[in-house]
Amino acid sequence: MTLLDIPQVHTIDKLSFALPWPERSYQYEISQNENSIQWVAEALPHSPGERGRISGMIVVWVVVDEAHVATIAVHPDFRGLGLSKKLLARGLQAAMLRGAIDSTLEVRSGNRVAQKLYEQFGYQVVGVRERYYRDNYEDALLMTVTGMDAGYLRWLESVIGEG
Repeated sequence: MTLLDIPQVHTIDKLSFALPWPERSYQYEISQNENSIQWVAEALPHSPGERGRISGMIVVWVVVDEAHVATIAVHPDFRGLGLSKKLLARGLQAAMLRGAIDSTLEVRSGNRVAQKLYEQFGYQVVGVRERYYRDNYEDALLMTVTGMDAGYLRWLESVIGEG
C-alpha cells in the first residue's frame, strides 16, 4: 500500500464497514507506524502503463511477537474470488517474517462469512468484547491463532501461490 492507494483503499473501507477508518489513519499507517504492515490487492490494468484498480486491502500490526489484524476488506466487485484469503495469508506471512508467532483480531459476532475465513487459518474464539461496535453496539468476537511456526508459514505460502 502506498499513499497513492489511499483514496481507493478508503473507498473500499467505506463500502465494507459501517465505521470506516478516516484517510488520515491510512496515511499514519504508511508514513509513521513502524509496527504496521499494509498490503493491497490490485486488479490487472486494462492497458499497459495504466495502474491497476485496488480490489482489496489489509493492515496488520506487529507488536512484539503478535500480529493483530487491524482491518481487511475486499471491494464488493471482487468478493467471492478468494482475495481475502490471499490478503490474510500475505499479511500473516509478512508478520511472521517480523517475528510474530500468534495473531489476534476482532470480528463482528454476526459476520459469519469473515469468521469462517478466519477459522480456515486456525483462529478460534477466545473471548467476546461486549458492545464493541459503536454503530449498533454489536459484540466483537476476539479470535486468536497461536503457535504460528515453520509449517504454518509454508501453508501460508501455499495459499498465496494458489490460482
